[in-house]
Parts: sequence; structure tokens; C-alpha cells
Amino acid sequence: MIAWWTPQFHALLGGLVIAIGILVMWEHAVLFWALLVGAVATAFLLWKGRNIGTVWAWTTLGLGVESLTWPIVTMVQMRMGGSEPTEAQMETILNAVIFGLFTSVFWVTFAFGLFKRLREQQTPMAPATESAPSRKKKKRART
Repeated sequence: MIAWWTPQFHALLGGLVIAIGILVMWEHAVLFWALLVGAVATAFLLWKGRNIGTVWAWTTLGLGVESLTWPIVTMVQMRMGGSEPTEAQMETILNAVIFGLFTSVFWVTFAFGLFKRLREQQTPMAPATESAPSRKKKKRART
């Protein structure tokens, strides 16, 4: 039996995962901003998360968006330096683009799979109907 607080607990875990994701992906992220984004994500998950599956579908979608913004933020940070990027900075940008795009595609695809599964669980089963060719065969068999 699932307790009433279980989706709320998973929403807190989801917000924590998103906050940790920010700290892991962005080396120079300030802890305050990561916790603030985690708190906003937790509030969103508490609002939208009716069950555990919905909470984790939104969490993985958030991780996908977070992963997609990683290369963008890295490029903007390098550009704010003003001068041409060094070879080490270009390597950092390349790593961010490759791993950011790979992880964002993974997490967004995973999230869409979870959303599809949730949608299929919520739609009622349609009654089984006979197809047109099978009805014609039965009519021929009777004559």
C-alpha cells in the first residue's frame, strides 16, 4: 500500500536531484542558486506530481533541459571573457557540447517515454471490435 506522502517525498527527492545536477554540471555554480532552483523544482513537482511516475517524468524532463543548457552556459561564460578562447577553453566547450547534447537527448527521451506510459495507463481500454474482413468471412461461411 502506498502512503499519501509518497509522491511528496519523491518530489523532494526530484528537486534534490535537479539541484545536484546543477552542481555537477556547472562547476562554478553557486550553492545558493542550485538550492533555489532545487526548491523551485520541488514546488513544481509538488504541484504537478499526482503520483510517483509523474514526479519522475517531470524530473527527468528537467534534467534534460538542464543538460541542454549546460553547453549554452559554458559558451556564454567563455565569450564573456572578451578575448578569443584558448585551446583549453575550446576543449571545455567541446566537452560541454558533446556530453550536454548526449545527456539531454537521453533524459528527454526517457522523460517522453515515462509521459507516454502514464498517458497509456490513464486512457481506458477500448472494447475489442471485429475487423471488417473477419465479418465478411463469417457471412460467407453461413451461406
